[in-house]
Amino acid sequence: MDRAITKEELKKERYKSIIKWSVASIASMIAITTVFSFIQESVSEKHLIIYTTDRGNLDVSISASGKIVPAFEEVINSPINSRILETYMNGGDSVDIGTPILKLDLQTVETEYNKLLDEEQMKLLQLEQLRITNNNKLSEMEMKLKISHMELNRKEVELRNEQYLDSLGAGTTDKVRQVELSYNVSVLQLREDEQKYENEQAMAMADIKLKGLELAIFSKSIAEMRRTLEDARILSPRKAILTYINNEIGSQVSTGTRVAVVSDLSHFKIEGEIADSYGDRIAAGSRVLVRMGSERLNGIISEIIPLSRNGVIKFIVQLEENGHPRLRSGLKTDIYVMTSIKDDVVRIANNSYYKGAGDYELFVVEDDKLVKRKVYLGDSNFEMVEVLSGLEVGDRVVISDMSSYSNKTKLNLDK
Repeated sequence: MDRAITKEELKKERYKSIIKWSVASIASMIAITTVFSFIQESVSEKHLIIYTTDRGNLDVSISASGKIVPAFEEVINSPINSRILETYMNGGDSVDIGTPILKLDLQTVETEYNKLLDEEQMKLLQLEQLRITNNNKLSEMEMKLKISHMELNRKEVELRNEQYLDSLGAGTTDKVRQVELSYNVSVLQLREDEQKYENEQAMAMADIKLKGLELAIFSKSIAEMRRTLEDARILSPRKAILTYINNEIGSQVSTGTRVAVVSDLSHFKIEGEIADSYGDRIAAGSRVLVRMGSERLNGIISEIIPLSRNGVIKFIVQLEENGHPRLRSGLKTDIYVMTSIKDDVVRIANNSYYKGAGDYELFVVEDDKLVKRKVYLGDSNFEMVEVLSGLEVGDRVVISDMSSYSNKTKLNLDK
């Protein structure tokens, strides 16, 4: 007969089974960890970017971003309050100087202009009328002066005759005094008339000048209205591409509203942006390198906008090759502004590892191993980084992304 298994024996067997499976699990985990650790500690050289440290010059630069824009762009604004009646072109069309772009409703402006022309004609007639009136008045006064001169001459002759008769005893003293008094009164009257004539002449001249000035000011207003009317006939100011047009027929446009934009899409410039913390390191005339993929273009900073917005300063870059075929309006670019030149420095290639001057931990090739080493890096440009300490010329340094091995200090290097 089979012997019955006691509870104590069952419990012992259960404990043995648990211990056996626990030991097996722990052994498996250790084995897996060992294998995984072994795999992780080996890196294939063909998957790495390794640069041999060298010595040379460094054009120190600071990075910025930019956007390609047309070198010449002109915004056409409505010079009057009006509405759009008709458009003659579409966005993207080529236009020449004087090409009609769109038509505004000019009826109100033309009516006002014609009214001003009528007023100008009326002012011209008023000026001519004033000139004739003044001439008539002065002519009358001049005639009176001639008569006064003749009257004075007559009284002068009469006075001499009376004085002569009195000397012969044929006249009387009273008669001489009477004639002399009449003569003196005529002299004073003539002087008064002459002064009035001079004053009237000056006033007439001043009135003519005043009316002439008023007419000149009014004529300038008409000329301004004429220019406004000409500008309201929206024409292209240059040979270019129509990059924008308000084609909403019948829509109201107020004075200063943008209705069209013409751009020269054969030449370009760069609108750059840089953190205002670098504001003291850039200046007009600074040399610039612009990168568009594999293309590199040289230029200079021609203008800096002296205003910081949201921690950003804007500047304009004029390119040496502003007609390069790769340039397209609106494309984003990387800009490197050259700030200084350092001679005879230890260098490594720039890559994604570099985040600015400071301490780094980089893997260096030593025999068949990659050994992590503390390195202090300084200034840079888009190609090279200055090494201040931790590396020597000839050291082979991994410059590719090694963030997945950040907890490792040494790795095997598979050839």
